[in-house]
Amino acid sequence: MDYPQAPQPSANPLVAAVVVSIVVHAVALSLNFKLPGGGRLKPQPQTLDVVLVNSKTKSAPEKPQVLAQANLDAGGNVEADRTPKTTMPVLREERDGNDLRQARRRVADLEAKSRQLMNRLHAQKAAVVTEPAKPEPAPVREPPQPSGIDLANTALALARMEAQVARQNEEYAKRPRRQFVGARASETRFALYVETWRQKVERVGNLNYPDAARGRIYGSLRLTVAIKSDGSVDSVQVDRPSGHDVLDRAAEKIVHLAGPFAAFPPDIRRDTDILVITRTWTFARGDRLYGE
Repeated sequence: MDYPQAPQPSANPLVAAVVVSIVVHAVALSLNFKLPGGGRLKPQPQTLDVVLVNSKTKSAPEKPQVLAQANLDAGGNVEADRTPKTTMPVLREERDGNDLRQARRRVADLEAKSRQLMNRLHAQKAAVVTEPAKPEPAPVREPPQPSGIDLANTALALARMEAQVARQNEEYAKRPRRQFVGARASETRFALYVETWRQKVERVGNLNYPDAARGRIYGSLRLTVAIKSDGSVDSVQVDRPSGHDVLDRAAEKIVHLAGPFAAFPPDIRRDTDILVITRTWTFARGDRLYGE
């Protein structure tokens, strides 16, 4: 037995709903809204800087870049586009209560100055109190006037001093004028006399060679001989011994045996009273004596 099939629902209502929705949105998007008054938003006014200029022109600039106290159409010395800048200092921003702070600061400064002045006054007062009193100057005493006896004693002392000085000068003038000549005499007048003297001492020494030293004792010694202006021997002194007494005594004896020597020639006598000659004498092998 066949049953009858149930009827299928139709799709036409869903399609109709979609179409209606599309149409409604299209109508809504096509609408235009305008502000009241029908005008557009006005642009904000352009702000300009305020500066001070140091010159002016009769004509005003078409497009001003800044605000100033006078018209200035260009007027620079460069081609580049530059904005003038003021040289005035920037004013600090005023705040509430600034006057009160300044008054407090001024009061604090005055108090500090007052303390400084008080401290200075106290210091000066303490210095005046602690300053020691200056001693009074001692009275000037006039030196006592010398008496007649004191003056006489002073004159006598001066006379004694003058006499002593005169006596010393006289003694110095009486001293013989000495000339010291070594082995290397530089002046011809001394060199000739000393060489003659040396030859004579050497000749007498070889003739009177000490017998106790012959063939056994040899050595050298340094001898200083002082000769007067008339050729006589004033003194003989061994400055550096030979180490053998027999040689030292023999040297002194030979000098005395060789004297007197020749008198001083006039060129030596004019400034020499005693001629001091220092020589080294050697008692050599072969029993010979020679001076260096």
